[in-house]
Amino acid sequence: MRTLHYILFAAFIFIFLCAAQRHEPSFSKEEKMIIGTDKDSIMRVWLTTNYEDSLFLRRKAKLLSEKEIRSSCFETLKKRMLYTVNDTVQPGVGIAAPQVGISRCLVAVQRFDKPGEPFEFYINPRLVYMSEQKKAGKEGCLSIPDRMGMVARSTDVVVRYVDEYTLKEKQNTVSGFTAVIFQHEIDHLSGILYIDKLSD
Repeated sequence: MRTLHYILFAAFIFIFLCAAQRHEPSFSKEEKMIIGTDKDSIMRVWLTTNYEDSLFLRRKAKLLSEKEIRSSCFETLKKRMLYTVNDTVQPGVGIAAPQVGISRCLVAVQRFDKPGEPFEFYINPRLVYMSEQKKAGKEGCLSIPDRMGMVARSTDVVVRYVDEYTLKEKQNTVSGFTAVIFQHEIDHLSGILYIDKLSD
């Protein structure tokens, strides 16, 4: 009798997990259209000079689900974000998914603190430590054309994020200009723009 209970319990857990996976958030049809299928092309950058875009950029982004991370749309989104931030017409040092119309917690940051200065993606990133010591520096933004301003940022941060392959949390300690980029891009995920933090 006890064996039968174990079997029924295991069957219940299996059905529950399958149902949960089926209802896990995924990219909407509209988002899939924005992401597209052409991995080797830039995306439209959403701008504060456009009223609808500016409202979207102020939204709080959603966490990426496992289903989304494992999807082909995610791979396409990453590649197209990389093409966009490397656009020779207006190159950047970082980009967040909301800047290309996808309200998800994903950023690409150029790691000036690593050999070759590569761009790296960070899933569901958050800052778990920001140093009290700050330094003012000039910032611009792909979503705010023809403008720059001075912003005081922490000189050292600790970034916690989800590893794309293991789906486990990792963290990095980052300093200097790369730390500034992390702060700028992660702000985008909360609908915060650098112009909200301009120094006097």
